Amino acid sequence: MKNANCKILDCTVRDGGLVNNWDFSVDFVRELYYGLSEAGVEYMEVGYKNSPKLLKGADAGPWRFLDEAFLREVIPNKTDTKLSALVDIGRVDENDILPREQSMLDLIRVACYIKDVDKAIELVRKFNSLGYETSINIMALSHVIETDLSEALQEIAASPVDVVYIVDSYGSLDSKDISYLTTKFSRLLPEKTLGIHTHNNMQLAFSNTIAGIESGVTFLDSSVFGMGRAAGNCPTELLVSYLKNPRYEVRPLLGIIEKHMIKMREKWEWGYIIPYMITGLLNEHPRTAMALRSSADSDKYVEYYDRLTTPETAFGAGAAKSE
Repeated sequence: MKNANCKILDCTVRDGGLVNNWDFSVDFVRELYYGLSEAGVEYMEVGYKNSPKLLKGADAGPWRFLDEAFLREVIPNKTDTKLSALVDIGRVDENDILPREQSMLDLIRVACYIKDVDKAIELVRKFNSLGYETSINIMALSHVIETDLSEALQEIAASPVDVVYIVDSYGSLDSKDISYLTTKFSRLLPEKTLGIHTHNNMQLAFSNTIAGIESGVTFLDSSVFGMGRAAGNCPTELLVSYLKNPRYEVRPLLGIIEKHMIKMREKWEWGYIIPYMITGLLNEHPRTAMALRSSADSDKYVEYYDRLTTPETAFGAGAAKSE
């Protein structure tokens, strides 16, 4: 049996919500939870626990601002599959977080950029004191300076956080990068469990996750049918099949895809698409590619590539000089 200690965290609703503004039906989320449970998946990330008060004007589905009473209606009978939520620095009101014994949630994950690691640690201390499992997800690692990362990991090592994530936000890393980062994280965080979150801009989300597994990562982020922001994530159904753990069963996930996600894919776009490949290649956030795909010029790949790689094309000669 391969990697019996690995745990899958499915983030279809949370990361996939970046594709459809969290416009998932209650029936879908409920059936997804019970399908993941039947498949043996250990965690389901059911959305964000951010505060609408701190994101004024944000118009989104309920999975963007999780409400405990609503969540109990959606999932009336909780199984062994634990529930997680993600929070962003500056977007979560600590007073909105109930003690774990009063909550549907088991794990709260804190997403941060390297400059906000100290703030993430403070949130982790708060959530940990309320009884939750916790993680810190350091985003955009491909843009982080080596010395800054070392200093941040030393701070994290002294914190109570349970899991620390290697996050390939732009889908620009390869297996050698993942192995290097995992080795570094393991060396500087010897008492912490490691996780990995990958994006599929260059068709490497699955192979990079495998590289993480082989280097000692335990928590594996994924999404059913790969549904996630822009190019999407490592597909849950692939991990369930690959790990060869007798607790896992792929059939329930195929049922979810067949019943719900084929139609979703026709309505909402995600996955390997050339503009997302270009941003991965250039180690860029996919926001401009997402805007392109929503425009009348969605398939003008060469023009888009030129805009990103030629300053005069992207900004105009005057702007280029001011850099």
